[in-house]
Amino acid sequence: MQLVSVNYSKGLPDWIPDSTRIYLDHTMAGVPLRALARSNGIHASTVLRQIRRQEVKRDDPLVEEALRRIESAYISKPEGGHTFQEPPPMLSEHHVRPTDENPRIVNEAKRILRRLCETGAFLAVAPGVEQAVVFRESADKNLSRIAVVARDVAHAFALKDWIAGHRAGKVGKYLITAAGRAALKRILAQEVVAKRASEGFAEEARPFAGQHQDMGERWVMPDDGSRPQKVAVNMAESPVTALGRKKGLDGSPFLSAEMIHAGERLREDFEVAQLGPRITQNWDRFLTASVRQSYEPCDIDDRPSAARNRVAAALAELGPGLADVAFRCCCFLEGLETAEKRLNWSARSGKVVLRIALSRLALHYGIGPMKRLKEAA
Repeated sequence: MQLVSVNYSKGLPDWIPDSTRIYLDHTMAGVPLRALARSNGIHASTVLRQIRRQEVKRDDPLVEEALRRIESAYISKPEGGHTFQEPPPMLSEHHVRPTDENPRIVNEAKRILRRLCETGAFLAVAPGVEQAVVFRESADKNLSRIAVVARDVAHAFALKDWIAGHRAGKVGKYLITAAGRAALKRILAQEVVAKRASEGFAEEARPFAGQHQDMGERWVMPDDGSRPQKVAVNMAESPVTALGRKKGLDGSPFLSAEMIHAGERLREDFEVAQLGPRITQNWDRFLTASVRQSYEPCDIDDRPSAARNRVAAALAELGPGLADVAFRCCCFLEGLETAEKRLNWSARSGKVVLRIALSRLALHYGIGPMKRLKEAA
């Protein structure tokens, strides 16, 4: 009988994801699920789900080709019969993972993933060709080649779920995924961190937090009444701004600029009014106890009180239902799905209700075209 022996001395490439590594440990080395779970510090059911997911991913020709190349490079069949005298060791124990990603994969990701983020861009992979090509399709259906990448790098992108097959056929068409966009943000954030660290700045946003952010600029009016200043803000922090980037059926933005401005204005009054839940001890009552008999906090000026009145007036103008979704999404920054569950609404109904609430809120604040409608009425 001729069995497969695993050549562990070579190790595995450092760009292989952990889930793929676990899959190879199980299929190539025959390591039991519970042994994999103990060595990786996860539950056996998690290992089973990862292995099943890898089996499903093998339906993708690019993933199947990548795994077959890895198997052919790290598995050898001896000429004579061979039996294991002891349980085979796990690949993960014979491979020291680096602290950072593979430099070649990182450099190629910055170049290729950026191009795949462009409108109409896709990665074309043809059988028998050792290079994959990034094409961009224009509005008149013309294709232009904008980048070329090695096939093994395309294998790494597919195993990492940075690209996914979009069209089956002789020439595979792959598009960038949400994981690929997040990875690109993380790689670019790591560059910023390294650059600022070399310049002497110790504190900077973490790369894994930066992949979930969408940084932009916004004009802000300072409290002292001076000229407006442009500041950097996370555009993905508020569900209203995230929903404002979506398009309607006619191609126009689902939320107008006036609606987004009204939602941000309600949130600004909410923050100034200090209506949010406290996550630390309220020291105001202890600091003012020797001066005042009441334990109510003492305001420096009437700005929080005036902001509370503005929030109350805005919510009263909206009324029940509209005020609930506006308060949760604009003030507490809850997502639409979370707000729908808390309000016991049907799925995908909060988006329309929030749009109506923001239009009423813009009318209340007298913002943009809503102000002219109010004056006409």
